[in-house]
Amino acid sequence: MDDDGRYRDGRSDFIRGAKDIAKVAKKQVGKKVGRGVDKMADEYTRRSYKRFEEEDDDDDYGGVPGGDSGYHRNDSRANDDEGHSDSTEGHDEDDEIYEGEYQGIPRADSVKADSMDGVVAAQAQQFRDLSAYEGERRKDQEELAQQYESILQECGHGKFQWTLYFVLGLALMADGVEIFVVGFVLPSAEKDMCLSEPNKGLIVYLGMMVGAFVWGGLADRIGRRQTLLISLSINSVFAFFSSFVQGYSSFLFCRLASGVGIGGSIPIVFSYYSEFLAQEKRGEHLSWLCMFWMIGGIYASAMAWAIIPHYGWSFQMGSAYQFHSWRVFVLVCAFPSVAAISALSTMPESPRFYLENGKHDEAWMILKQVHDTNMRAKGCPERVFSVTTIKTVKPMDELVNMGDGAAWHAKWRINHPLLFMSGLTHCPSFSYYGLTVWFPDMIKYLQKQEYASRTKVFVKEKVEHMTFNFTLENQVHRQGQYFNDKFMNLKMRSMVFEDSLFEECYFEDITSSNTFFKNCTFIATLFYNTDLFKYRLINSRLINSTFLHNKEGCLLSDVSDENNAYMVYFVSFLGTLAVLPGNIVSALLMDKIGRLRMLAGSSVISCISCFFLSFGNSESAMIALLCLFGGISIASWNALDVLTVELYPSDKRTTAFGFLNALCKLAAVLGISIFTSFVGITKAVPILFASGALAVGSFLALKLPETRGQVLQ
Repeated sequence: MDDDGRYRDGRSDFIRGAKDIAKVAKKQVGKKVGRGVDKMADEYTRRSYKRFEEEDDDDDYGGVPGGDSGYHRNDSRANDDEGHSDSTEGHDEDDEIYEGEYQGIPRADSVKADSMDGVVAAQAQQFRDLSAYEGERRKDQEELAQQYESILQECGHGKFQWTLYFVLGLALMADGVEIFVVGFVLPSAEKDMCLSEPNKGLIVYLGMMVGAFVWGGLADRIGRRQTLLISLSINSVFAFFSSFVQGYSSFLFCRLASGVGIGGSIPIVFSYYSEFLAQEKRGEHLSWLCMFWMIGGIYASAMAWAIIPHYGWSFQMGSAYQFHSWRVFVLVCAFPSVAAISALSTMPESPRFYLENGKHDEAWMILKQVHDTNMRAKGCPERVFSVTTIKTVKPMDELVNMGDGAAWHAKWRINHPLLFMSGLTHCPSFSYYGLTVWFPDMIKYLQKQEYASRTKVFVKEKVEHMTFNFTLENQVHRQGQYFNDKFMNLKMRSMVFEDSLFEECYFEDITSSNTFFKNCTFIATLFYNTDLFKYRLINSRLINSTFLHNKEGCLLSDVSDENNAYMVYFVSFLGTLAVLPGNIVSALLMDKIGRLRMLAGSSVISCISCFFLSFGNSESAMIALLCLFGGISIASWNALDVLTVELYPSDKRTTAFGFLNALCKLAAVLGISIFTSFVGITKAVPILFASGALAVGSFLALKLPETRGQVLQ
């Protein structure tokens, strides 16, 4: 029995010892697994920041057990557990041996608790790293901006900038031409392709809206120069095609695609040029660049005035293909875009774009080219470009880019001013484009009223055996009788025959516009080679009458005459020319009074000038008011362009500019659609809309920061 007792006691001691060994092993293994999880989380979340802080692996894991506090804590806890085990022989929950404990496998709940502590610590460390990294990166960006400004000042402002000024001016000129092309050719194109009046002014704006959004974003990714070359190429190719296509749908598609191409010119041109300008020159010379948009409008107006009315500048190949003078005008309007492509191919990419993409060698070479070109032109070829190194901005790490805090901060920096700029861009665009299209339409309306006041009315006339071979214009014949009369080789303009009788008459080679026969009777009458289609014969009867060899083509009921076309071209020419004084004043004062004062002041004065429109009851008064409004409002456009360039960082500049320009074109479409719908109805609504929009714009301008005197971000 004593042997059995000793055997049982020894067996109990052995079991207790085994339990103690297993518990110690479990604790140690659990600690090591937890540390392993912590290390893996820490290495993952901070793998890109080893150059900013030193990590001591020995402090985390401890090469010597006696020197590691974790090991000391683990040993102390093991001793406590050992004492507890010696004094307890029961099967409490902590001392239960689960399957696999002798193999040293820790419990899952122990590993989970330790790993959660490691993940929480890693996340806290990650946020600290994100904040520190963003701060360092912003500091690097500020230092780069300051250094870039110093480099531009060393390069000086000279031959290179002026060469680029004229090259980019051609691209901006092409944009100004595009605005006027469709409006000028529409009256003539109506005859060939059945273009309807509601399409006026909308085709090109819709295309430019899409183009501004697409090309602006692309220029921040593949470069300003390359994107501008692509957009101008698309514009010139489809502008060329649009002068030859015959169908309405084909012409519409070509002008839409041409507008998409030219839509990228404004966002890219201003961003591109600003990145070669030092701070003290930027506002003034960007305003001078705006003059090329005005030159484009003058060029389009002058070419339309000189080409479109000359109907002799045309040829015809059979009855299917017709090339009239308005097609020559469309072809001539593509020249600025083609010239811009040729000149731009000799210019370098923006060095600021290269710096944003880590191409410092390419940026240095271009800046050296700018310096050497200017120094040679100034007679100082011996001056050496002193810049040897350019500040490197820390790249945006993947984890930093994914961080919620960093992403929110970056989005706020972009979106906060973008909200105000979106509303601010809408206001002048809605007013300016709406009014500039409304003015010519109002002039047309006044012309029609004056034309109608000179209409001659003939009642109950009787004409026999007479030959009409002269132009019949602006007449109304009521209850007339025409027997055995001949109407040959003549034009009928704004002619109306009401309740009249034509018996044994002969119509040959008749060209008509706005001519109708209402409630008339034709007996034994022959129509040969005329455009008197049935839709011109309203409620009329044809008895033994014949139509032979009718003229082909789409001849609409209301075609503008030559005098009206000349007036439209002349008004557009004066309107764009009136912008010149405002452009000069804004360029000279932009860097002196600031962008916001220029923008708000111009908007307020433009708002006041809108109220004078109610006094415009004649053609001359409307033309004078158009010139006044255009000359004042151009200052706000110049300030907007400069402000947009300086408000956004280089890596987002053309994207933001393109987005705002797309909103500008959308506002233009809305303004044109709304304002023209009130032509002939009332002038009060368009005036109130325009004034209200400009007043809101002047208020929004006060919510934006002043960018005068700051370096380009």
